[in-house]
Amino acid sequence: MRPPAWLWLPAAGAVLVVVVPLLGLLTSVDVGSLWPLLTSEASLDALLLSLRTAVVSTLLCILLGTPLAILLARGRWPGRSVLRALVLVPLVLPPVVGGLALLTTFGRRGLLGEHLVAAGVTISYTTTAVVLAQTFVALPFLVLSLEGAVRGLDPRQEQAAATLGASPWRRLTRVTLPLVGPGLLSGSVLAFARALGEFGATLTFAGSAQGRTRTLPLEIYLQREVDQDAAIALSLVLVVLATLIVGAVYARTTKGGPA
Repeated sequence: MRPPAWLWLPAAGAVLVVVVPLLGLLTSVDVGSLWPLLTSEASLDALLLSLRTAVVSTLLCILLGTPLAILLARGRWPGRSVLRALVLVPLVLPPVVGGLALLTTFGRRGLLGEHLVAAGVTISYTTTAVVLAQTFVALPFLVLSLEGAVRGLDPRQEQAAATLGASPWRRLTRVTLPLVGPGLLSGSVLAFARALGEFGATLTFAGSAQGRTRTLPLEIYLQREVDQDAAIALSLVLVVLATLIVGAVYARTTKGGPA
């Protein structure tokens, strides 16, 4: 069914707000100096660190977020709504607030950090802190996506497996997880994208040491002050990566497949 024609007017406004600035960034790139800027030592260190930490953070989100999403979707226990609200809080928190929360918890004088330091474990201002900050902000994306997928399942298939004598573990691994595979994949890719672009929590909790905690967004921020062309070139890398990631997630939707 064809939508009303007047929708093109506000839709054009949305394109103007979102798409045109990206085109402006693209037209500002000096193609001749793009490769030297992207292959500098600082840029490569930042890019490789971002990719490594984002992959580890995504794996943590899958490992920790999948059980949580299933329990939130299927569990019947007191405090479930409160826990869901708390888990989704990082979605609306300014990232710097998340960084402060992590610092006051895992910092050298934090709630848990001082005990970890006494045991010889330091988290703040290390690569581990980058992973933890990225996981903090990315985990809600996976939980939200996967919980919705689990809620949308037809329970009769799991009930049929239970009737045939399948154990809870077998039902989970052979029925539930395969059925919510697209939702898990979408949530994982979105979590990876969020981790890759994380800035505020990382800067607050991990600092900005080249090769150790300075991710690509931090490098862009620093280069903005000293070399505008380098900042634009690195920003273009993030834009391209984000476009590919989001396009991969929603490609199935445009083909009529599950979101």
